Amino acid sequence: MDKALPPLQGFKYLQRVAPLLERLRDCGTQRDQAGNRDLFFHRYAALLLLYFFNPALTSLRGLQQATALDKVQQATAGGRVSLGALSEAAHVFDPALLRDVLRELATDSGPHAKLPADRGALRDLVAVDGSLLRALPRMAWALWQDAGHRAAKLHLAFEVFRAGPADATLTPGNGSERQQLKAELLRPGRIYVVDRGYESYALLADIRAARSSFVARVQADVAFEVEREPEPTAAAKAAGVVRDVVLKRLGSAHHKDWHKGKSLRRVVVENRAARAGEATTLYLVTDQLDWPAELVALAFKYRWRVELFFRWLKSILGCRHLLSQSAGGVALQVYAALIASVLLGQWTGRKPDKRTFEMFCHYFSGWATEQELQDYLQKLQANEESSA
Repeated sequence: MDKALPPLQGFKYLQRVAPLLERLRDCGTQRDQAGNRDLFFHRYAALLLLYFFNPALTSLRGLQQATALDKVQQATAGGRVSLGALSEAAHVFDPALLRDVLRELATDSGPHAKLPADRGALRDLVAVDGSLLRALPRMAWALWQDAGHRAAKLHLAFEVFRAGPADATLTPGNGSERQQLKAELLRPGRIYVVDRGYESYALLADIRAARSSFVARVQADVAFEVEREPEPTAAAKAAGVVRDVVLKRLGSAHHKDWHKGKSLRRVVVENRAARAGEATTLYLVTDQLDWPAELVALAFKYRWRVELFFRWLKSILGCRHLLSQSAGGVALQVYAALIASVLLGQWTGRKPDKRTFEMFCHYFSGWATEQELQDYLQKLQANEESSA
């Protein structure tokens, strides 16, 4: 039977999350009145984290075989686990509890980037987007295009200057991105930057009602009424701004006054770095009237950070391969992956990169000593300080 997670000798970098995982222990035990359960939620979550830090593990069966190793048993405070118990876990344990661990860890993260004074207003910038995780045709819950094309969708709120996820939800592939932002991901005191998939006056009103702000890309032909139109400054023009309009109304005349008479702003930016197939002109709206126009353009440029994170999550951290075919199992795996990415940021104090991730994998696999890992991290810090 599983024991409480001990201080993880040789795995001290997981100590930060161990007390949070310990809270999960009793989840799913209601069905086990006889007390025969040999895999508790806290240990299952710890095993998932170790899975992400060992590239040699590529399947649920591989993870199961690893539970026979003494070092893994010591690190996760339990004995060998059967394949059936690992498979059952995806149906027994509540992913929402692991999501709570993610949010608590993210809340405790400090900013990873020092912003210049002229960019300080962007400190609480949150990029929101969705990304598909391809699923098997037999995963009927993962509705997407048709019976032959299934997918789950990760909806992510990514804190740009903490370089990590703040919150996330998982839905079938056809899940509404707008609805997930409105119902699940909105928080006060943020500046949400979103692409055209989130274009909705009602959603923008919800963001304001949540006491947050927005920078949103909209269609070129969106209706509006001009209140005033100042000439872009030299700095704005250098950033690609070709028009900066303060709006009396956004939307056609028959729309309700969704922004309640508050002025908004429309900034048109020439996207000089556009690649083939991308829009060369961006039409942005925001409720930030005091920002210089070039800062509005920069805020939307930072939205790309969430796309880079999706690539990191799938290609480097290995979340492209799904360990489970159930909705709950996929959600558990995704939340564990997001927790792993937050931990990497906390351990290093910077945005994690491929080389740093590999070094931690070497450490958890026993190839690198703790001293070698510490030396590597100190070298990273010294390089950052010398280039500052």
